Amino acid sequence: MTGKIIKGIAGFYYVHIEGQGVYECKAKGVFRNKSIKPLVGDNVKIDIIDDEEKKGNIIEVLERKNDLIRPAVANVDQALVVFALKDPEPNLNLLDRFLVMMEFQNIETVICFNKSDISDDEETKRIADIYSKAGYRVIITSVEKDEGVSKVKEQLASKTTVFAGPSGVGKSSMLNALALDYKMETGEVSKKIGRGKHTTRHSEIFYIDKMTYVIDTPGFTSLNVPGMDERVLEECFPEFVPYIGECKFTGCAHISEPDCAIKNLVQEGKIPSERYENYKSFYDELKNRKKY
Repeated sequence: MTGKIIKGIAGFYYVHIEGQGVYECKAKGVFRNKSIKPLVGDNVKIDIIDDEEKKGNIIEVLERKNDLIRPAVANVDQALVVFALKDPEPNLNLLDRFLVMMEFQNIETVICFNKSDISDDEETKRIADIYSKAGYRVIITSVEKDEGVSKVKEQLASKTTVFAGPSGVGKSSMLNALALDYKMETGEVSKKIGRGKHTTRHSEIFYIDKMTYVIDTPGFTSLNVPGMDERVLEECFPEFVPYIGECKFTGCAHISEPDCAIKNLVQEGKIPSERYENYKSFYDELKNRKKY
């Protein structure tokens, strides 16, 4: 049988099989010999040992579409990041940090700004414009008023989505609103894997609907992705990309160099200053990290 790993903890892998439920599995020794470590999100073949107890062995990890380093998951189609427009105020540095990590790992990201019911319309438009003009799909929602949730559900359909966002933004409420069977499914999985007994947070997949999975991920405060340094950062800001190479100096870092195309666009208001300030902050962070 073929299924998807939705959780891995303490040497056990929990495999969701469409229409069958969740099986507790161990990976056969052959994987250790080949240095293959199954990841959350992997599509796998399993041998069923006990159908009643829902136990089995993973016998094959199917070819991966991709695998992310942070979070460590496989076969991701897209990312959806949720921030509140108010209460708490949106931390754009944290949002840009996540967007940069996904851009570096070639994962398309959709931005959901929640709590539109308590936000000023003008401010909502200002923040949404920063990101829509950068090329991101932006969805405005109010889970409280059930506004925009259907658009999110359409975006998730038949995909495996990394779902991220800081606490207090309505991420859990959003997940609960997306499908009636979400609570039931998480309850079943929680009972099986003893959620709450382990203090370490792991990436975990929730089955939302047919072929639709959401990966709830831990925090994203560090830009510590292997292979990433300040030289590739400009390519992780989509609004910079069309102008790379148009600066006066080859290899321009867009920080202190004169006649820089990016800085000129910021001064002209064509690239938002908020995004550029975060670019400079991340550039210093990546550059200084190499010294330690």
